[in-house]
Amino acid sequence: MQTMPFLIHALSPLHAGTGQGIDVVDLPIARLKGMGIPFAPGSSVKGALRDERRGSSESGRLEAVFGPDRNNASDHAGALIVGDARLLLLPVRSFIGTFSWVTSPLLLGLARRDLAEAFGADAVDGLTVPRIDAQRALVTQESRCVHKARLYLEDLDLPAEQNASLARWAEWLGTKVSPDEPGVFGSRFSVVDDDTMTFLWETATQVDARIRIDERTRTVDTGALWLEESLPSETVLIGLCGADRSRRQGVDMKAAEVLDFVFGSERTVQFGGKASVGRGRCRLIRLESCEAK
Repeated sequence: MQTMPFLIHALSPLHAGTGQGIDVVDLPIARLKGMGIPFAPGSSVKGALRDERRGSSESGRLEAVFGPDRNNASDHAGALIVGDARLLLLPVRSFIGTFSWVTSPLLLGLARRDLAEAFGADAVDGLTVPRIDAQRALVTQESRCVHKARLYLEDLDLPAEQNASLARWAEWLGTKVSPDEPGVFGSRFSVVDDDTMTFLWETATQVDARIRIDERTRTVDTGALWLEESLPSETVLIGLCGADRSRRQGVDMKAAEVLDFVFGSERTVQFGGKASVGRGRCRLIRLESCEAK
């Protein structure tokens, strides 16, 4: 089994939903049961990747990688395993600097664990998870989101201080999130405590009011008003996938070939629902090391 981490960088709002909600928001996004962290289910990610390759002429390799269709599901297992893609960076409106990519020690620690599983413990030595007091923020030396030692995120007013341990994270993530101008990421990268991050991923998501128009009257159809939640543009999720050899008769693929078939080079893929209204356009980024390049 070969393990590889990947990033999903939302270029438009991302709606990885759970169906009908029971709260104020009618169509909420998916959240991990035990922690409440927003995520894109692995089954959804795998389905989108399979759909993208469905037009390929290599139908034998497609089934070897993703498994046969449901009518022949018992023939063999697919060679690809896709885990959930969990929130890593949430873009949050900032009083200074327009917005900040915000994360927390919990999210960084979970990401570090995934990276260590894929690349080994030595590879993540420089990616230190910072300690932070409650109701405070850490920023990079070049941050443009701080005003008089304060970080203003949405309605939050947090004392902010520079932290050297963020430099390696900012350097590495910057080459992935904004490869043409890595410094753009570093100047907007912030870390808040876990409780504040919980508040943000519950309240700083995008919620849109949607309606359906009656074709006859051209007014809102009765009862056809609903609220739909999405992760905002520029959100970054991290996930793990695994690959094994092909089990399809006549198709010989090693684990590395399976990963190359699915991920290849960086590209744009549609994930989640509401594609017809522009949701879910994302960059799919293969992670091959913890080095900035």
